[in-house]
Formats: sequence, C-alpha cells, structure tokens
Amino acid sequence: MITREDCIRQDSGDSLAPLRALFALEGADAEGVIYLDGNSLGVLPRAAARRIGEVVEGEWGRGLIRSWNTAGWITLSQRIGDKLAALIGAGSGEVMVADSTSVNLFKALNAARFVMTPGRTRLISEVTNFPTDLYIAETFAREHGLELVLVEQSGIAAHLDDRAAILMLTHVNYRTGFMHAMTEVTRAAHNAGAVVIWDLAHSAGAVPVNLREAGADFAVGCGYKYLNGGPGAPAFIWAHPSHLTAMDREDWRQPLSGWLGHAAPFDFTPHYRPARGIARFICGTPPVIATAALECGVDTVLAAGAHGGMTAIRQKSVALTDLFMQLIDQRCAAHGFTIVTPREADRRGSQASIAHPHAGYAITQALIARGVIGDFRAPDILRFGFTPLYTRFADVWDAVDRLAAVMTSGEWRDPRYAIRATVT
Repeated sequence: MITREDCIRQDSGDSLAPLRALFALEGADAEGVIYLDGNSLGVLPRAAARRIGEVVEGEWGRGLIRSWNTAGWITLSQRIGDKLAALIGAGSGEVMVADSTSVNLFKALNAARFVMTPGRTRLISEVTNFPTDLYIAETFAREHGLELVLVEQSGIAAHLDDRAAILMLTHVNYRTGFMHAMTEVTRAAHNAGAVVIWDLAHSAGAVPVNLREAGADFAVGCGYKYLNGGPGAPAFIWAHPSHLTAMDREDWRQPLSGWLGHAAPFDFTPHYRPARGIARFICGTPPVIATAALECGVDTVLAAGAHGGMTAIRQKSVALTDLFMQLIDQRCAAHGFTIVTPREADRRGSQASIAHPHAGYAITQALIARGVIGDFRAPDILRFGFTPLYTRFADVWDAVDRLAAVMTSGEWRDPRYAIRATVT
C-alpha cells in the first residue's frame, strides 16, 4: 500500500525538485490546485513574464525597429532552434523555430516529396494520430496524387512495402501516451525505401530524443507543451543535414517561399532565391513576443542540465507515471477505469491516460472542480500529463486521492459536469 508519506519521501530525494521554483505556481499552491495538463499547456515560467516585459517596454517601446538588430530579433528563431537542438539530438543550425506545427508539417511533407523514392504512391500514418497531422496529410496527398493510408499502430510494419513513400508518425500518441521506438521504426521504414517524418509535440522536453542517431529524415514539434513556451507558442522544424545539403545542391525550395526564407531578404528582389540550409524553412516575420516567451520555456528544460539533464527528467517521468498507475490500481480499481497507457516504461511518454466507458468528460470536470487539472479526449479518455520539472510525487498521490473521492461520492453525476465546454 503506497502512502502519501512514501511520496513525500520521494520528493525529498528528487534531484529536479529545485527546478519547481522556476515556475509561477504560488497561486496554484495557495488554491490547492494540482496541475497535470503540461502535456497540453506547460506552466508559466517565472522568467517569461519578466522577459515579455523587457521585450514590450524596452526593446519594442524604446528600441523600436532598431531592436531587429540591437536586440537580435532577426536571429531569434535560429538561436532558439539551436537551443532546441540540444534537446532532440540535432546539431547547430539544423532546427528552425517558426509558424505552427501544422504549417511546419506541410513544409516537411513537401520536403519529403523532394527526397522520396520516385514512383511511390502511399503516405502512411496512424489512424489515431493527432487530427491536425492527418488533415494536413490529407490535403498534401490529394494535391500530389498520393494515397493516404491510415493504419493501426500494430499494422505499420505490414504497410512498409514498395508502395510506401512517406511514413508520418507522432512519436508519443496524444491520447494514450504510447511511444514508438523511433530508431527501430525509422530503420524499418528506410529498409522499405520510405522517408520518415516525426511529430515531437509530446516528446520534446519530456523524453530523450536523438533524431540524428535514429536516422530520421524530418521532424516537427510544438513549443507550448513540455517546452513551456506559452499558449500558441511557435513550433519548430528539423531536417537531416544530408537533406539540407541535397536541397542546397538542387536549389530546392519549400512551397511557402516567404521573404525571410530568401537568401538575402533585405535585398528585396522581386524573385525568390532560397536561403541555404534550415533557414529556407522559415517563411514570414516571426512573432517576437511569443518567440521570446518560448525561449524562456526552453531554458527551463535546459536548466535540468545541472540536475541530471534529460536522463533525470526521463527517470522522474517514469517514476511519476508508474506511481499514478499503481495508485489507480490501488484506489480506483472498482470504479470502471481502464489504464490505456502502456505500463512498460519504454513504450510510453510522460503522460498516463485512463478510460471510463460512460462518464469520462463528467469525471474530468468534477475532478477539475476539486482542483486537479487534467483534460478529456473523446470518446472516453482522461489524460494526465506529468512534467518532471514541477510535478511532485505528493501531487500524484493527492490527485488520485481526489479522483477516488469524486467516484466514491458520486459527485461526477451532477448534471453541470456533463455540459460540454468548447475546449475539453
């Protein structure tokens, strides 16, 4: 039987515990709020509010347009890209911060078309992939005469044949938390002659990723989940250096040929000439305020370097999710929940999802009313994200304790909890 005192002892030995102070959690602590939704939106870093103030009042307010040079706005996307590279196993000059995940995925798909095996006809993905990825892929496939084939996770290998042109997968599934073995899957796709695109939205900053070591072709990801970049934070895109070299040699251009992706944007020539390397993947002017906030979020993850880095983050992530599932078994087994996240540590990311056959949404809302913030994904998934930088083991115990109370009391049956909000 796991007790709260056991969890407090784990917290006392946590090497990452000092990093919780990097986040603005005083209000949550004072209100007894337990935040387990960092897989959807990370907590505000303390430095972000100060940094945004500096950008707005100093760099914009006083520096005005001079700040593109004097404050380094023009190089912000590349500078943060280089910081991100250290978290995803990429090299300097290989990652660009720009646009949204959806837009970057469209760019990556078009880049994959440039390097894929001629004559291939299929774009393969999972039927449970995040919908925006599938919508972008659907449009791309239709425009370029490819067949979009959606398969279950267990059916991916069987579809890697001589028709497979591109395999597009999210590393960690947004609903279940299932994590692909990136190196093995990439190798299998390459052996079949397919190009591989990875979406790292639920991976970057949460689990160790090494794109170069895995031999991936392209990758995209968002900045507002485990990277703590704020709501709507800019996304990022990566391309393998060999592809960047080939694109330079062939004068390849991505379809969104905006002015900042030009080789010399301030020459203001009427015709597009692509920049070299990853720089051609930027399109329009970056949102400086949001990008500055993202840098603060990325810095919170990099701060773990002095406390064991991604290895320590992953170890604590596994321990937190293990604890949650053990406590669900211990405290909530009689209430109809099914744990849908893999119990094997190497097959899951930094979240744990449980399903309830009838009342998942209402239970989520009742739990939020008790101060435990997770979220719901249709049709029946309650999701809980564990961000090791600020989530404590005692938080996990308290969250499951409140969930047990919600179920035992039956308060989730209150009709107000069944009323669907726009964002679930």
